Amino acid sequence: MADRRRTARRGRNGGRRTAGVLLAGLLFASACAAPGDGAAPDSTARGIRATLDRRAAAVLEHDTDAYLAAIDPRATGLRTAQRGELDNLADIPLSSWTYRLTDVTEQGADRATADVQLRYRIKGYDAAPVAADRVLDLRRDSADGRWYIVGDRAGKDGGRQLWQQGDVQVVGGKHSLVLGVGRTEQELHRIARAADRAVPAVSDAWPERWAGRVVVLVPHTVQDMADLLGSPAANYRGIAAVTTAQTGGPGRAPADRVIVNPQAYGMLGTFGQRIVLTHEITHVATRTRTSAATPTWLSEGFADWVAYRAEDRTAAQAAPELAGAVLRGDLPAELPADEDFGFAGDAARLARAYEGAWLACELIADHWGEEKLFAFYRAVGGRSGRDGAVEQAMQEVLSTTPQDFTTRWREYLPSRLG
Repeated sequence: MADRRRTARRGRNGGRRTAGVLLAGLLFASACAAPGDGAAPDSTARGIRATLDRRAAAVLEHDTDAYLAAIDPRATGLRTAQRGELDNLADIPLSSWTYRLTDVTEQGADRATADVQLRYRIKGYDAAPVAADRVLDLRRDSADGRWYIVGDRAGKDGGRQLWQQGDVQVVGGKHSLVLGVGRTEQELHRIARAADRAVPAVSDAWPERWAGRVVVLVPHTVQDMADLLGSPAANYRGIAAVTTAQTGGPGRAPADRVIVNPQAYGMLGTFGQRIVLTHEITHVATRTRTSAATPTWLSEGFADWVAYRAEDRTAAQAAPELAGAVLRGDLPAELPADEDFGFAGDAARLARAYEGAWLACELIADHWGEEKLFAFYRAVGGRSGRDGAVEQAMQEVLSTTPQDFTTRWREYLPSRLG
């Protein structure tokens, strides 16, 4: 797909893939959160919470003995794996690490299964915690009455964590923190430098205050990338990077992660890598203004608009697939639909969707002005749902309708690409 590749957000919020965001006030709720419906007796929940609280404290203190003390001594394989995970976490600057017990099901007198939400923050980068669902199997020891972990696995919507894939190397930049597994330190430094250039470019384009910093994850392979996202690897071959986080309304501060596919990213030149990271970091900056009401063409087109805003490229160079289609007389009838941005589909169709979305945002900036583009983005994202969001925002901000806008966009494409 030429030199630009590709991002999207999928998952639980509005069909987009997200890593999860929680209100800061719930961060330390592990000691008081109530289990869900069908829960075990309060005494069981209290005992399991106590085990989890001791385990969380051991992570922050990097106390191997205390961390392993929460695991059943007879679960030797689990103890070995968990010791490795704690060692892999050693260089990550954590500011918090908590477990929130959400549900407990007893499996007999001294056995239980617990649904747990792991929440952690990286110091200096995460204003809100990243969340990961885990399922723990536990055994209560008859001698001391304590609960011990005998199994630890990802929840239904969760993937593997980076530290479960190997020793995490940490490289800090001026505006970025790059965490990698199985990659060279030189490569991680290059990515940090690219991210450090991208962050100011995003700040120059986006008029609102945002964190101005980003965490980038670089797994060893595309399969490892897919494991982080809980999706098939086939979805990400040829995709250089994605952004994860939950979209939210104003006032939220999501903890985004940019995840790089080292194989696809490494095949890009310096220009392509800069475009990819600037695009991804735009998603980080605009996250609080992006919601379930935001169509994919707007969120992805705006991210590309920011990425190309200060670049010396013609529209045909930036949108080669769509330019070819226009020259063949194959003009798209409508703005790209959400399903056109699916990673697992046809690569040329995906490229045309991104390029058409970019040119839709280019049209707004060219005809109505950049301030109107920002206002339109905010107006759409400020709606509670998709129905009518674009229509109302176009009328209020651009004094047009989707039908008239689409007609103008279809006329704009050959004028820029022909």
